Amino acid sequence: MSSFDLTGKIAMVTGGGRGIGRAISEALAASGATVVVCGRTTASMQETVDVIGQRGGRAAHMLADVSNEADVIRLREQVTAQYGGLDILVNNAGIDPHYASMEKTERSDWDQIIGVNLTGVFNCCRHLGALMIARKGGSIINISSIAGHIGLKRQVPYGASKGGVEQLTKSLAHDWAEHGIRVNAIAYGFVETDLTANMVAHPHIGPRLLARIPMGRFGRADEVHGAAVFLASSASSYVTGHSLMVDGGWTAA
Repeated sequence: MSSFDLTGKIAMVTGGGRGIGRAISEALAASGATVVVCGRTTASMQETVDVIGQRGGRAAHMLADVSNEADVIRLREQVTAQYGGLDILVNNAGIDPHYASMEKTERSDWDQIIGVNLTGVFNCCRHLGALMIARKGGSIINISSIAGHIGLKRQVPYGASKGGVEQLTKSLAHDWAEHGIRVNAIAYGFVETDLTANMVAHPHIGPRLLARIPMGRFGRADEVHGAAVFLASSASSYVTGHSLMVDGGWTAA
């Protein structure tokens, strides 16, 4: 059996209906996991579930807003009732709707981004990740960003949220190691998804970003999901508290 095999594992991917989340959902299912796709839009989640099914995988979807603690508690109850627990949690749900300097950033912008990107990860780790304690093992993968490691212009709330995710990952890895639960992060660079579409296509911003990437191109969703399979599987059984950079070399420059 391959050390990347996830047969028999129950995985949840928040924000799993599109972009990187969809790619991760499909990859985990292709590796044998039963995948619960979580999000706020039924149509996109159903598309992901259908694609996984057409390829012979197993998947279902559940509605939830991760920034709403009551929604996440309900998710925990649904997963427990339907699957008996959880082995893999990918905290991918995230937003970045705001691109402005600090003096033009409203408190509502800050609250929205922190609420989904950081508090959402806290909610899911607390209520869903805790299911792994009963199983005496599991893997939590928090989706971060290079913005959690370096500064990006006009991205203060987003950078703060991802910096928080990085430190949450390290601290939780210490807390839950005794339960056999590994907690890691993946720090993505600029990947072509609907979240980054405006930046990538911008006539000035796009070329400026490309100039910072040693590989000279943006990532594709279908080539960045392998990091999640690695961290979810026994291939990374001695890896915890780590942030894996998947950025085309941006942070190495």
